[in-house]
Amino acid sequence: MSSCIFCEILAGRMEGTFVYRNERVSAFMDIAQWTAGHLLVVPNAHAAMLADLESRVGGEIFTVAMRLGAALRRCNPAPHGINLHLADGEAAGQEIFHVHLHVIPRFPGDQFGIRSPNLGRRVDRASLDQRAEEIRAALEPGR
Repeated sequence: MSSCIFCEILAGRMEGTFVYRNERVSAFMDIAQWTAGHLLVVPNAHAAMLADLESRVGGEIFTVAMRLGAALRRCNPAPHGINLHLADGEAAGQEIFHVHLHVIPRFPGDQFGIRSPNLGRRVDRASLDQRAEEIRAALEPGR
């Protein structure tokens, strides 16, 4: 896909600063660093959405992110925490439609965060039960 910036980086037609590559997954520095050391982990084969990924590759993306988080903690300065962030779809904030998992080192006072007026809003149990039933039904084969 020549219109996908991540596919262009993976193919070497655009610059990328890689920290990890294998036959299925790559990780490179995000050009727009949210915090120092911000990385992206991506599948090498184009997949616009999570549903487009083979489950094996999806798992490997998270495995690589875990390894990178551990590596970041051995760097100087070592982050005090790590956030993983993956936006799946426009409403979730996805801007580049090639699956990518952000690995974000966190430092005291870095001012990075996810804010929402509904963050932590309590919902009644009946509503939770109803939504859970809808999700369980959608997991059934053939749906």
